[in-house]
Amino acid sequence: MSWQTYVDEHLMCDIEGQHLTAAAIIGHDGSVWAQSSTFPQFKPEEISAIMKDFDEPGSLAPTGLHLGGTKYMVIQGEPGAVIRGKKGPGGVTVKKTGQALVFGIYDEPMTPGQCNMVVERLGDYLIDQGL
Repeated sequence: MSWQTYVDEHLMCDIEGQHLTAAAIIGHDGSVWAQSSTFPQFKPEEISAIMKDFDEPGSLAPTGLHLGGTKYMVIQGEPGAVIRGKKGPGGVTVKKTGQALVFGIYDEPMTPGQCNMVVERLGDYLIDQGL
């Protein structure tokens, strides 16, 4: 299965009538493995800052999580495993696997919990696959 298929069929899928607004799988080095057409054009330093927060949980809290120039307030996640951000009625979930970061961006009416479930389920699957 191609990485694009994971994004299209597992991240951008229909959840109780709702969809993520954007999704991507990005390598730890910032290389794009696959992304939805709606995923923001991000800067390498934004991925570096996210990777740093996985190594040093809490490092993003003072500045916020930036992705494609959009700033998200960092909210409760799982240190070293999941970072969650909120902006207005939407937000972002980032799940770290052994080799990649799985991103999901959502907006209302999708809920944070639905986004977390979609992103973390795929992330856990990839971890189980040794990726």
